[in-house]
Parts: sequence; structure tokens; C-alpha cells
Amino acid sequence: MNSIVGSIGPGSIGNASPLSADASPMIDPFGRAITYLRVSVTDRCDFRCTYCMSENMTFLPKKDLLTLEELNRLCSAFIAKGVRRIRLTGGEPLVRKNIMFLVRELGRQVQAGALDELTITTNGSQLARHAQELYDCGVRRINVSLDTLDPGKFHAITRWGDLSKVMEGIDAAQKAGLKIKLNTVALKGFNEGEIPEILRFAHGRGMDLTVIETMPMGEIDEDRTDRYLPLSELRADLEKQFTLVDSAYATGGPARYVTVRETGGRLGFITPLTHNFCESCNRVRVTCTGTLYMCLGQNDAADLRSALRTSEDNALIYSAIDEAITRKPKGHDFIIDRTHNRPAVARHMSVTGG
Repeated sequence: MNSIVGSIGPGSIGNASPLSADASPMIDPFGRAITYLRVSVTDRCDFRCTYCMSENMTFLPKKDLLTLEELNRLCSAFIAKGVRRIRLTGGEPLVRKNIMFLVRELGRQVQAGALDELTITTNGSQLARHAQELYDCGVRRINVSLDTLDPGKFHAITRWGDLSKVMEGIDAAQKAGLKIKLNTVALKGFNEGEIPEILRFAHGRGMDLTVIETMPMGEIDEDRTDRYLPLSELRADLEKQFTLVDSAYATGGPARYVTVRETGGRLGFITPLTHNFCESCNRVRVTCTGTLYMCLGQNDAADLRSALRTSEDNALIYSAIDEAITRKPKGHDFIIDRTHNRPAVARHMSVTGG
């Protein structure tokens, strides 16, 4: 968080004038309309996945977090400025106390037609008790992170996780009517041989699957180069067993999809390292502290919390957002190899949101 620029004072925000701020659409310097917002509601998680965070994490003081009411106000400001899709992330979003208040409030925006879609990314550990309420609030699609179907390996990579609870959550979510996409991080020496099994499991249950390259974010307890598996290699291996047909299907996220002829299901590839997805980027991220990141892979950011707390009027928020969007870069700077043994971005993924 020390790298934040564009800090806010009561009198002015960057180069923008609060007097001229309004709820106009957000267009970045490269002509891309910003219509997708990812919101990290907490940096805390009940897992400690080895590629994501250290086992002994130091989390943000709770006093630094926006209240759920403040997060709702911030999301509403983005909706007024053209955001049509919101994804709630973490950490693990469902461990945030009273999180369903925010889900209900944003669900009303979907019902009113102001928002096209509200989705959530979860590790599945809390899904069994929240799935029905998520559906009742207007959520129709969720992502569940799942890197292995082996209970022992699952516990090893999550450190604290119980695969049976995640499976109960998936069952509850499907029973409630939620459409599920599984997200699997491809990890060399851990699960590359399991991807076909995970694919068959997902498609056999009517779920899409997306595989993701490990991202160099935050200090962890291992060398990411030992785990890095280019998805070009994984795809070549999969094509020995499956027929992969390129698809134009898109969800607004960074995945590129294929249809697997043998299963009839969809398989997505997210390749921030071997083939970045920046040219069509329509999204920004807001952290649980009110920090706006215009790019996942860069440190440039803007403080929205000050604008939020300075005035009950949204003009300061609009102005802060407009100024920040002028600094949205064309693409990220992710790189992973043994000559760059420090993470490309110092903050952990759990701070920014998945």
C-alpha cells in the first residue's frame, strides 16, 4: 500500500475538479470503456494456499477496512459511472462478517436493471451455508477455486482446507441453482497430471473450468519458478486426449475459451505471463481499504477512501475515479523467471482481489 499515488485531500483530487465531476462513463486513455469492477471485501482467508500467501500472514487492521455500507456506496458510484458487472472477491469474501448485507444491496441493483450481473469468487469453504441466500439475492454465477480433487493434496496446498467442505459447498450451490465455474491454478509438479480429471469432473457436473497461470504477486514461502507451468504446455498435453475447439464465448473476464468436443463443456485459459489479456481490459479493482487499482499487475493506485469519508456527496468520488482512469496503463508488467526472483508486484493477491 506504500506505493499509492494520487492521494486525496479535502480540497482537490489529482487534476480533476470536484465541481465538474459527474457520473459520466469511464473511458481510459486507450479508448476502453470500464464496465467491470472487482471488489475485494476482505484480505482475510480461511485457507493459506502456498502459491498465494505465507502461512503466517499479517492482515490489515480491521479499522483500515471500509464498512460494508461504504463499500456499497462506492460500488453504487461505479455503477452510476457505467459499471455493469461486479465481482466480489477477497481473500475469501464469505468470511467477511455480515457480507450478505452487501450482496443484498447490490442484488437490488441487479433487480432494478442498473447492474447486469453480480458474481462472487470463493474457495467454497463457506458455500454450504450461504449458497441459497446468494441465489435469493440475485447472484446467478459464481467461481470456485479448486486446484486438486485429492483430499491429501488439497490440504497440503491450502494448508488449512478441507476438500469435503468445498464439495458440500458445490453441491449446495448447484442445488440452489447457481451456475459454477471452477478455477484451477496450474502448478508444475503438483497438479498438471490431474487437469484432465478435474476437467472431466467439472464438465460431468455441468460446470465450466478455467485454468490459470500462477501470478507473481506477494512474497510467499516458495520459489514460484518451481511451480510455474506455461499454459501453452498444458494445452499441448490436453490436446493429446481432447479435441479443443476455439470459442468466441466470453464472460467479461480475461479467459479465452475453447469447447472440449469429447465432453461438450467449456475450458478457459487465463495466461497473464505467456499471453497477456490486456488489450481488451475493461476492468478495475477496488480493495477493502478503498484503494483503486487500475491494473492488477502494476502498483499505481488511487485512494478513494478519503473522498468517500470527506463528503456525503459523490462528486469527490467521481472526480477521484475520473483522475485515476486517466492513468490506466495499456498492460501489466508480470514476468516470472529465475532472474526475477522477487514478485512483480509486492502486494499479495488477497489484498487486491482475485
